[in-house]
Amino acid sequence: MRVVMTLAVAFVAMALAPELAFAEDGGGTGSNWGIAIGAGLAIGLAGLGCGLAQGNAASAAVTGIARNPGAAGQIQTPMIIALALIESIALYGLIIGLLLQGKI
Repeated sequence: MRVVMTLAVAFVAMALAPELAFAEDGGGTGSNWGIAIGAGLAIGLAGLGCGLAQGNAASAAVTGIARNPGAAGQIQTPMIIALALIESIALYGLIIGLLLQGKI
């Protein structure tokens, strides 16, 4: 899975390289498709990464509680804090996407 993601990122980087080489300095009359792709990738990758991280955190917490039900209180609070921090990364991706969308 990691190899596929690495190849996908490398492909996108190679696809965007010619556009960056011939980018104009100013004007604003050119195409803004790169900004639109960046906004979509910011939101999409943030959502994907945070979803995977939250799933792993919840899975580990449930596994820990299943193995030791007496430690449920000690596991639940750090898990909720971790989920809140992971969700903040998704919000950062949303903010970046919306800021980039404003430049289109």
